[in-house]
Amino acid sequence: MYSSAEPRIFRARRVITPSSPSADAVAVLGDRIVAVGDADDLRRSLPLARLVDLGDAVVTPGFNDAHVHLSMAADNELQVDVSPAEVSSLAELTAKVGAAARSEPVDGWVRAFGYDDARMAEGRRLTRWDLDAVTGDVPAIVLHVACHWGVVNSAALAAGGITDESLPPSGGEYGRDATGRLDGVLYERALNEFAYGHVNSAGGPVVPQSRFDDRVEALGRVVRRWHAAGVTSVCDALVGPDDIRLFAAAREQGLLTMRVGFLLAAEHYDTLRRLGLRSGFGDAGLRFVGVKTFADGAVGGRTCLLDEPHHGTGDHGIQVLTREELADIVRAVHGDGNRVCVHANGDRAIRLVLDELERAHREMPKPGLRHRIEHCSLVDDDILGRIRALSAIPVPFGNYVHQHGGRLIDWYGEARVERMFAHRSFLDAGITVAGSSDHPCGPVEPLLAVQSMVTRTGWDGSVVGAGQRVSPAEALSVYTTGSAASTGEEGLKGSLVVGQLADFVVLEDDPLEVPHDQISKIAVRATYVGGTEVYARE
Repeated sequence: MYSSAEPRIFRARRVITPSSPSADAVAVLGDRIVAVGDADDLRRSLPLARLVDLGDAVVTPGFNDAHVHLSMAADNELQVDVSPAEVSSLAELTAKVGAAARSEPVDGWVRAFGYDDARMAEGRRLTRWDLDAVTGDVPAIVLHVACHWGVVNSAALAAGGITDESLPPSGGEYGRDATGRLDGVLYERALNEFAYGHVNSAGGPVVPQSRFDDRVEALGRVVRRWHAAGVTSVCDALVGPDDIRLFAAAREQGLLTMRVGFLLAAEHYDTLRRLGLRSGFGDAGLRFVGVKTFADGAVGGRTCLLDEPHHGTGDHGIQVLTREELADIVRAVHGDGNRVCVHANGDRAIRLVLDELERAHREMPKPGLRHRIEHCSLVDDDILGRIRALSAIPVPFGNYVHQHGGRLIDWYGEARVERMFAHRSFLDAGITVAGSSDHPCGPVEPLLAVQSMVTRTGWDGSVVGAGQRVSPAEALSVYTTGSAASTGEEGLKGSLVVGQLADFVVLEDDPLEVPHDQISKIAVRATYVGGTEVYARE
């Protein structure tokens, strides 16, 4: 063990820092960086420091995922995994769900996650009748990987009081077959109210939550796994009061060794408003970042709101909030001096968001208040110019080219994928851009996201939007300094420079030098948060 008052010098083959391109060492005192540079120089200037020799490793700033779902990932630890890594057909999926239904599921429900309809061998979507055949009267829900729609069985529909005559809530839809019968698919707000009511609905959900103590333990497992991928900070992009309580309990038990910011669901904003809290409330370990709401649906779920229809269809997607609802939320949150964080994937949705952000800034100027556009997936020159003028921060998917590959071209066409997840366009326009996995909607590993941004090559070998490629150094900055700026913490973390938090990752090789298609294969040797080792490869 070491004393927090004991300075340490970490020496490696290379330390990636903007302050010195030739640095091979970083000195740490307590939880802060006190020097960066040449190891011999640091040893002379800090003769009492203990040397930690990392050999031929490369040290980078800790990876910061600016839009991820930590609380949801903890819940998924307690559910049935039907992701493509586990099943490749509806037959395999229903077999797993059926087995869970027969094993006395917790709270009497089967909950499954990760279903990817585009990777099923049968070439069709899951329906309530598929589930009914294996679950009987046990209610079941299977969430799509994009988390913007899911499939429930007949018992679950009955539990929610939903019949063939039911009308969906505004901003949501019920799937139906050719005869008009409910097929079990719940889209957008219909799913939110059914499954996520404890987070982003005025009422409670139909689907019961997992037991609190189980969630705390599961969160600890997720944190350890993410540390092994080099993650030191995250922003949970949608939480309710129960999730904040989850983080606090995990922290008290020593399980929350990752720095966590969070976006509070707008449905709970009045509670926070009464307390008078502002964006940035908290500390370096747990803080309130902003308020989250939704303008449209998902890229992978094919429900995002587009100017032109989804490729090969007449469908423009789903607008989740009316313009009036969106305006009310933006006006209230901005007016209080808090950060507005609006989910908007499609270009039509992004324009709606920009309209309201511009109006709020015009009517209630708040210099320095930087709002976020979550995902901000499909842009053009007009959108780029408006984002830059607002100093807003887009938080696009870092991994979605890898995650979806050529299916993005099938869904959106060649021309549009050149404007999707537009890291190159954002950076060229002088826009601060943050890194995001949106896990569990995409893989959490930051090095995989860096590779995806650099190569624009999917899991299937398809090149998707090659014009948006960035350099490894740019991709690394997106996942470090860009993410820190998106939570208002650019002065606190994101760079290995004097005065910032000693959050860093020890890598087996140099992400700036290996072949671009090998970046994701670099092993993480160790991860440090505030100078404390939170992961070490065995």
